[in-house]
Amino acid sequence: MGSFELVINLLIIALLIPTIIYAYRLNKNLTILRENQSSLSRLISSLNEATVKAESSIPKLRNVTEQSSQNLQDVVESAKSLKDDLTFINERADNLADRLENVIHDGRQIKNDISAEEISLDKKSRFSDTPADDRSAAEMELLKALRSIK
Repeated sequence: MGSFELVINLLIIALLIPTIIYAYRLNKNLTILRENQSSLSRLISSLNEATVKAESSIPKLRNVTEQSSQNLQDVVESAKSLKDDLTFINERADNLADRLENVIHDGRQIKNDISAEEISLDKKSRFSDTPADDRSAAEMELLKALRSIK
């Protein structure tokens, strides 16, 4: 049984060597962690403070967002009202422009008709024996008004 004990002892030695190496590395890492424990503690404190500040800022941000949203909604409603007013004014202006165009067209038609009538009256007065003084006073005033429009 001597050789069996020797094989078991060699196997134990073979397994203890990696264990010792692992324990040495672990000890080294734990030493480094203990040395940096204070800086790790400060880092965790800073992280906690930042988290608290962020949590306290969320309601403020929510309030600012709601106020901005309300202000924007007011501006949009005002813009809609102004749009409706401008649409109404535009429609009124279009109607007035159409009416003015019709009046101008009718005025030109009347002016052309009167000019043609005036020309024919002038021709008749040249060739007729009756003088132009026979015209009524109203006709004379109308002719003066039409000539002043030209």
